[in-house]
Amino acid sequence: MRFFTIVVSLCLISPLWAQTKVPDSQAEMQLSFVPLVKQASPAVVNIFANRIVEQRQSPFMGNPMFEDFFRNFGQARPRVQNSLGSGVILSPDGIVVSNYHVVGMATEIKVVLNDRREFDARVLLGDQESDLAILKIESEDDLPWLPLRDSDEVEVGELVLAIGNPFGIGQTVSSGIISGLARSGIATGNARGYFIQTDAPINPGNSGGALIDMNGELVGVNTSILTRSGGSNGVGFAIPANLVAQFVAQSQSGNDAFERPWAGVFGQAVDGDLAEGLGQTVPSGVILSAIHSLSAFKAAGLQVGDVVLAIDGQEVNAPAEMLFRMSVRPIGDKIDVLYLRGGEERRAQVALMIAPDEPPANEQTVPDGVVLSGLTVANINPRVTSDLGLPIDAEGVVITRVPRQLQRIGLRPGDIITSINRAPIATTDDVISAAADTSRGWRIDGISGGRSFSYRFRI
Repeated sequence: MRFFTIVVSLCLISPLWAQTKVPDSQAEMQLSFVPLVKQASPAVVNIFANRIVEQRQSPFMGNPMFEDFFRNFGQARPRVQNSLGSGVILSPDGIVVSNYHVVGMATEIKVVLNDRREFDARVLLGDQESDLAILKIESEDDLPWLPLRDSDEVEVGELVLAIGNPFGIGQTVSSGIISGLARSGIATGNARGYFIQTDAPINPGNSGGALIDMNGELVGVNTSILTRSGGSNGVGFAIPANLVAQFVAQSQSGNDAFERPWAGVFGQAVDGDLAEGLGQTVPSGVILSAIHSLSAFKAAGLQVGDVVLAIDGQEVNAPAEMLFRMSVRPIGDKIDVLYLRGGEERRAQVALMIAPDEPPANEQTVPDGVVLSGLTVANINPRVTSDLGLPIDAEGVVITRVPRQLQRIGLRPGDIITSINRAPIATTDDVISAAADTSRGWRIDGISGGRSFSYRFRI
């Protein structure tokens, strides 16, 4: 009697129990993802790409003792490298999104639809840092396509489907949920940014495929997984649809490279220790530790020590989130920035801009006939800093291209040269002058990855 009373009480107070009922129709007994898959799958395509790469044939290949020592020994021979992935058609006239690591630098791209129609494709816009590429295929008929969802509206726990071509076995659908949002600080392949996390199984070949919601709208583009075995462990990542939308917009405006807004600031996430010093009860925001003199944030009145809390009403808790919030808006727009200074919240309107090319980079290549011939250098400015990932306070002259003979002594693109044969280097003109030295003994000093180096060699 006591057990019966408890059950009845639970039924009365639980709304879930109150709504539970036995299916009373054939349609209710066959509820499934079938209608959704039929609607969305025709817009998900297989992508086959070929690229020419150089491969060195060494006589020591496979020798466990000498292979590592002579890795760069031998003549470079071109070979064809194949890649397999997925893509999503975003418009009836043939705009397709995929991952850069699937189609980047490809010499031939073939797109195969679910109905086995094949099309040649060309890249309109690609970006290795975001790992996104926009393609175009030509068809006389309208093509099936998926609409983009506002990814800022996505919530953890939503049901999603991942559609792609894992391991090249053919189009495959897997189901799961949104496991997490705003996953930043994760390096996945070429992309280092801001991701949606899902437990829908994703495997090699799914890259560039669709992550859709229950309305058949594109939530994100599947890009990578975290795995130790090479197979799916239920931790996959997708690039949010809002960033995809900005890529499509720039490609349709004629850009062949993604114009990424330049913040001109350096900051770090506020942790527990910083929050205590800032008077925050809960750690939040990104504290600015450096601001470039040409930064739009500086022009809007922000200072070192300010804490950026939100952009356009969306919280930011990592530098990658700040960049994402800026990247989903067009260049020239103004974003609303909420920030904290001295315990007081303030607002500023910050204009989005590309990294300025001032002072002029004046990129130069050392001419033939001298020791440093073929070395290409540029004066450091915001554009160069952004392209090479240098600190925002970097100054001087940076290497942008290194000929093979100078790679052997250790020089790499991104190295900052401070002196050559003890002659100070402040501009690219100084490098050209110093390269004319006829000495047999050479010394190049500089900074690489924040560490000083000094290379000495004789000719």
